[in-house]
Amino acid sequence: MNRLMFFSCIMLLSVFISSISQMLLKKSSQREYSSHIKEYLNPLVIIAYTIFFCCTLISMYALKVVPLIFAPMIEASGYIFVTVFSNVFFKETFTKRQKLGMTLIIAGILIGVLANTV
Repeated sequence: MNRLMFFSCIMLLSVFISSISQMLLKKSSQREYSSHIKEYLNPLVIIAYTIFFCCTLISMYALKVVPLIFAPMIEASGYIFVTVFSNVFFKETFTKRQKLGMTLIIAGILIGVLANTV
C-alpha cells in the first residue's frame, strides 16, 4: 500500500471514530441532568470531546501526506457514518431526503476521487 493510501485510510479512520464520538454526545443528550454543569461535565461528554480532539490531531497528521483536495471528500463520509450509526444504535429510520443525501454524498466522493486521480 502506498503512502497516500495509508494516510488516507488513517484520515478515514479518524472520521469514523469521530462519528462514534458524536453518538456518545447524542446518548448523553438523551439523559436528564440536575444542572447545566452536570449536563456538560459528565463522562460521556468528556470522553466524546476527548475523542474529537484526538481525531483532529490524527487528521492534521494525515494531512501532511494527503493532498488538501481530498480532505473534504474524506470528511464527507462522516455524514454517512453518523446516519448509519443513528439507524443502528438509536433505531432512527432513514427518510427519503437522507437516502437521497447519502446517495449524493457517495456520488460526489466517487466523482471527486475519479476526477483527481485521472
